[in-house]
Amino acid sequence: MQIVDIHHVSRSFGSVQALRDVNLSLEPGTIGLVGNNGAGKSTLLKVLLGLLEPDRGEGTILGCDIRRGSRELRGRVGYMPEAAAIVPMLKGVEFVAYAGDLYGMPHRDARRRAHEVLNYVGLGELRYRRLEEYSTGNLQRLKLAAALVHDPQLLLLDEPTNGLDPAGRADMLKLLEDLIAETGKSVFLCTHLLGDVERLCHQIVVLDRGTVVRAGTMDEMRAHINNRYELSWSGDGAAFRAGLTGAGVDFADPQDQGQSRVMVTVPEGFTTIKFFELARSCDIVLTELKPDEENLERLFFRVTGQEEPIASA
Repeated sequence: MQIVDIHHVSRSFGSVQALRDVNLSLEPGTIGLVGNNGAGKSTLLKVLLGLLEPDRGEGTILGCDIRRGSRELRGRVGYMPEAAAIVPMLKGVEFVAYAGDLYGMPHRDARRRAHEVLNYVGLGELRYRRLEEYSTGNLQRLKLAAALVHDPQLLLLDEPTNGLDPAGRADMLKLLEDLIAETGKSVFLCTHLLGDVERLCHQIVVLDRGTVVRAGTMDEMRAHINNRYELSWSGDGAAFRAGLTGAGVDFADPQDQGQSRVMVTVPEGFTTIKFFELARSCDIVLTELKPDEENLERLFFRVTGQEEPIASA
C-alpha cells in the first residue's frame, strides 16, 4: 500500500499559493521532503495530517482520506512540529503523556509509555523537569518522544534539527538513524537541510514554490545525469574546448571560458577515450576525468533550475 497517494492538491492563503497541483505516490520507507524556506513543505505536512483542508484535490495517507480521515489517522501517525509548542509548568513526562491522550490512548497506558519513550530519546533523567527549563536540543528530543508515545506506523518530522548546534544536530540525526534501523517505521522528514535527508532517506521529494519538481529514489534522480563528466586539465585549453564543442560536448556553464575544471555532458555514443585523443591532439594533459557523482545539494540546484557553477581548481 502507498503510504501517501494524493492528486492535484492545491492550497492557498489569501493571494499566496502555498501548494500548486501536487501529485505524490510514495512507498513505505524513509522519505525526505526538501525545499527552500517557503516552498510549501509544512503546508503539505498539515494537509496530509488533516490539519489543513486543501482548496482542491484529493488523496489518502495510510489509506485514510486527507479530507475526512483525521480521527482515524490520529492513532497511526506521529507528528513532530517545527515549533516547540510547549505548555509552561508541565513536566516532561506530563507533556508526553498528554500527547498520548490526544492520540487516543488510555491515560494509564499513555503515562507508562511516556516513561519508556523518554528513556529511549535520552531524557529519562529530565522527565520531571518543567518544560521551560529544557534546552533547545532537549525540547527537540521531547517533541520526538511525544510523536512516538503511541507507537505510530508513520512519523512526520518537521525540521527535527531546527535550531540545534552542530553537536546537537549530529546527536539528533544519530537518534533518528537508530530509530529507523531498529523499528522499521516509515518516516517523512521535512527539512531544508539537504545533508540530513541524504543521510537518512531513501526516497526524495523536491518541492519548489509549492510544486513537486521531482520525486523518486536518489538513484532514479541521478539517472538524469547520464553522460555527465567532471573534467580538468593543465595547459592552454582554448583549442581543447573548441574541439570538445565541435564533438558535440555541452558545458554545464557556458560562461566558464577561463576555467580548466568544468562539468560537461557528452552526446550519445561518445566514449571517454575521445577526451584523451582530443587532449593529445591539442597538446594538453588531462588531470582529472570522472563521472558526475551528484550529491543531493547539487541535484536540488539542478532540478529547481538553480544549478551551481563548477568552481575553478
